[in-house]
Order: sequence, then C-alpha cells, then structure tokens
Amino acid sequence: MFQPQQAQKNEEKLVREKEETEKRRIREESRSIEITEEYIEEEKTYRRGIVSIKDLIAPASMKINPNHVILGGKFVRTLFVITYPRYISVGWFAPIINLNSTFDVAMFFYPVESSIILKQLKKKVGALEAQIISDAEKGAARDPLRETALRDIEALRDALTQGIEKFFQFALYVTIYSDSREELEKMTGEIENIFGSRLVYSKKVFYQSEQGFNSTLPLGNDELYITFNMNSSPIASSFPFISSELTTDNGILYGINRHNNSLILFDRFSLQNANTVVFATSGAGKSYAIKLEVLRSLMLGTEVIIIDPEYEYKHLSDAVGGTYINVSLSSENKINPFDLPRAIEGDAKPGDIIRSAVITVKGLIRLMLGDLTHEEDSVVDRALLETYAKKDVTPDCDLSKVEPPIMQDFQDILEGMEGGNDLALRLRKYTQGTFSGLFNNPTNVKMDNQLVCFSVRDLEDELRPIAIYMVINYIWNVVRSETKQRILVIDEAWWLMQHEDSAKFIYALVKRCRKYYLGVTTITQDVNDFLVSPYGQAIVTNSSLQLLLKQSTAAIDLIQKVFVLTEGEKYLLLECGVGEGIFFAGSKHAAIKVVASYTEDQLITSDPRQLLEIEEAKKEFAAEMGNESDKSGKAGGAEI
Repeated sequence: MFQPQQAQKNEEKLVREKEETEKRRIREESRSIEITEEYIEEEKTYRRGIVSIKDLIAPASMKINPNHVILGGKFVRTLFVITYPRYISVGWFAPIINLNSTFDVAMFFYPVESSIILKQLKKKVGALEAQIISDAEKGAARDPLRETALRDIEALRDALTQGIEKFFQFALYVTIYSDSREELEKMTGEIENIFGSRLVYSKKVFYQSEQGFNSTLPLGNDELYITFNMNSSPIASSFPFISSELTTDNGILYGINRHNNSLILFDRFSLQNANTVVFATSGAGKSYAIKLEVLRSLMLGTEVIIIDPEYEYKHLSDAVGGTYINVSLSSENKINPFDLPRAIEGDAKPGDIIRSAVITVKGLIRLMLGDLTHEEDSVVDRALLETYAKKDVTPDCDLSKVEPPIMQDFQDILEGMEGGNDLALRLRKYTQGTFSGLFNNPTNVKMDNQLVCFSVRDLEDELRPIAIYMVINYIWNVVRSETKQRILVIDEAWWLMQHEDSAKFIYALVKRCRKYYLGVTTITQDVNDFLVSPYGQAIVTNSSLQLLLKQSTAAIDLIQKVFVLTEGEKYLLLECGVGEGIFFAGSKHAAIKVVASYTEDQLITSDPRQLLEIEEAKKEFAAEMGNESDKSGKAGGAEI
C-alpha cells in the first residue's frame, strides 16, 4: 500500500518539474525576443540619427567611491565649508572663482524668521551675562571671548530689530574635476589652502560623494544640507559676482588688478569728468603712481601741467624734455596774478571775463591780507575794477591786445581811495618789502611744452598757498585760451584746503574744467584737513577717478565714511603695501597694484637712494665719455 503511493508522488513531482522547466523556457524565450526587438529599435533609432539629450550628456560610466566620484574619465570631488571666522572680508571668495580650473559652485540660502532668532539670541545674551557676572563675583579674570561674543550678539540683535540685517542658514559647496587622482588631490589641497588662509575651514565629502555631486548640479537640490548661520552682510561678501574688471580698449595702464591679475586700462577722459583724487600716507607711493600716469599720458599726446611742492617731478621733467619753472622770491620766473586769458574762445563777453578776474584776484588778496571786513571787501572790489581800468582794461576793449596791471598799480589805487590806506600798508610787503619779488612783475614764463612743471619748494610756508593759488589761476587762464586734452596735477592740495578762498577756487576749477577738456588730479596726504572742508568733499564728489593707497589709522574712519567702504576694503587700505590700494572708476572699483617697468621706474622714482645711484651713474658715464674724447683728440693730434 505504501510503495504505490510513494511512486505516485514521485511521478507527480516529475510532472510538476517538467512543467516549471517548460514555463521557464517560454519566459526566457519571450524576454530574449523583447530584448532583441528593443535592440533592433535602438539600432534603427541610431541609424536614423535620432539621439536623446540624455544620450548626449550621460557619462559612459559612473563609479561612486567614499570620497570622490569617477565620472567617465573624470575624477570628481565635493568640498563643503563648515565654519567661518568672526570677520570676513569682501571678495574673499574671488581667488577661488578666478582659479584656472574646472569646478562647480553651489550656494544655498535658507531664510530664518527674525523673531525666532531674536528669541534665541535673547536667551544666549542672558546666559553670557550671567556667566560674566558669576565670574566677576568669584573674582575670576574676565573672559575676552565671552565679552566679544556678547557685543557681537547685541549688535546683531539691534540690526535684526531695525530690519537692517536678515538671518539665513548658508550652505557653500565646491565640486572640482580633474583627469587623474593625483591632480584631484593637488587641486583639493590648493582650494583648502585658499580657504584656510582666510580662516574659512572646509572638508571633503565622505560616503556622501554622490550627494555632494548632485548638490552642485544646476538642479537646485541640496542633498548635503550642511549649513552655517549667517546674517546678510557676511553672506553678501561671499557672492562671487564682483564687478572688478576695469579693462577698456583705450586709455593707459594704471596697474594690476589684485582680484584676478588682469590689467587696469582706463581712459579718464571717457568718464563723466576727467578729475582724479589721490589719498595716501607719506611714502605710500602716491606721487610714484601719478608720475607713472603722467609718463604714459605723455606718450598718448596729452599735455600735462604739474604743481610740484617738493621738487619730486624735476627728474621726470628733465628726462622727457619738459619745462621746469621754479617759482620763488629769487627766481627769474615771474607770474602776474592780474593776467587775463590770452584769447577767449566762444561767446564770453569782455565784461564777464574782467568780472571773473576781479573775483579771482580778490580771493588772492584775502589770502595775502587775511580776513577782510565788509567795508574792506567793498574797497578792494572797487579798487580792482579801477586798477584794470587804469590800464584801459574795460568791457569795451579787445582783451587780446591789452597790458594787464601789476600789484603796484593796485597798491597805488588803494592809496588814493578813502578807506584804502590801511589795506595799502598791509599790501606793501608784497610790492616793496620782503615778498616783492613774487607778485609785482609782469609774466615772463611760457607754457609751450607738452610737460610743464611749476615748483614752489623754495617758498616759505606762509607764501606757498598764495603762490599755488596764483599759479593755478595763471594755468586756468591758459587752459581757457585754447581747448586741448590736458591734465593738471596739484600735489599736496591740502595747502589750499586750509583757506576758504583757495578751497573755493579749486572747487570751482574742478567743476568747470570738463568744458575745457581738462582733468584735474588732486593729491594729498593730509586726508583729515582735506575732507573736513566742505569744498574738499565736493571735490571728491566731482572726481570720477579716485585712487586710495595705504591709509593711517587716524584717517581711515573718515575715508570709510566719505568713500562708503566696506570693512574689508577698510582693512585692505590699512594693511596694503607700497603702491597698493583701491582704484575707483565711476561706479566700478577694484584693488590695484601700481607696477612700472625698469625704464619707467628709473624715470619716476622718488627714492633718494635710487636717485643718488642714478646721479653717480651719470657722473661715471660723463667721465668715461670725457676720457674717450680726450683719447680721440690725442690720436687725432698725432695723425696731424
């Protein structure tokens, strides 16, 4: 009974296995048919030239390793930033953006409600204050870290409450690509070093290499979500979209762009106005930078006029064949402050020209005589008109043919006027006294050279602002006489900012010079004296080009306020080297390094050591030339 039942079960099992085998064979045949049909369809598609976008952009292979991805033949790694310093400068991310490598950057910003942050900050302030009080009661030494944190939190609370700042969670990822594992490690180290030099610490992804790669794809997906709490200002400093390119098709080379090592080429006459202001401490390289601009402008045909208070431009003037005019009490070069424009272009009437000259000379008289009362001012005004009339300079005359008066004529008129005796007495030292050699002669200098320098080094400090005022007035008359592309350089302009009349005259010159194709360059090292004057700030406003080199700690706060500098730019000006600073051109600005070639450096240097070496080389060269000429003379005599 048992055996037949067992045989029947075995037979049924064999039948079931046979049926399963048959079903499996049928499924495999069906699948192979489907695969074959799909393959045939793909072949037909490729033969017809129809290729999908996925086929084009997809890599041949992808291998995920713990700390990098192999994408086809490329090695890919993602770095993420985990912490930032307490202070971060503007453009800190620019060195990475400007690397000559292939990489992707992803930034994710997650806004946080200010009310939530304020509650957390309030609790943090309470905890810090309690700890500080506890330490004080125990007699423990104060903790600077806690005190600094408390000040920062209080400042952030104020900014958040006033709506000045917003709060975010910020994520920053960088994915780099390379052709080999060694190159990948080298690039990783380079980027980590750049981050580390700014006290920004980063890490490589580990067992999240695929998520890191996906986070930097242009899909907007943050699969890592490694964030850092930041407010608006430091987040804004991380943006790589900086406008630092100042390269144009025309113009001269001002220096090297420190952001990306590009060239700063600019034409100052292409801007709204061609005026420039230069602020720097002594020895920061301001005169060096301007002399370099002058030298390169001369090569483009621009005429340059320089007021040199320290004899710094003499070497450059001699090298390029310029005219160097020494203005001093003993000098033979004389300038008459009563001069008028030689030939007025346009529709300006002689009466307007005389009135303008009277106003300008009256400003000079105020510098010479000091403050005037209203009665004295009226007397001086009437006396100046009569002084010009004495030489037949009237609204009906031809100004190109008249002889202007001199200071002695003005004194004679004052002596014959009621209320003018005291003024004439005060004026006598400029006509017959100690200072008579400077203001009481007709003009005998000429400005018929491409480079003209006026030196006021040998003048006493009392006379220097008066002489500079007089020289600028003479230059302004020449500029108005003929329209040419010119640059006027006023070095140590703070001398003129000390007096209201001279400051007002410079301000008027800066505002009007654009109409006469003139660009005024104002240089000063005494920033406080210059910017405290309302006319000084107005001169800055009316200057499209601004060059800020190394600044002193005493002046940096005022500089930051006037030029609206960020904290990063402020510290850059405090810590930069000689010839380094910030170059403003219209709405753009960039960090600059002034660079000259060897030949240019020999022509424009102000370093006393270099100047002595150049003079020694000149003497040696002259001696050698003299010896050679003597030898040739003796040889010639022997032949004769």
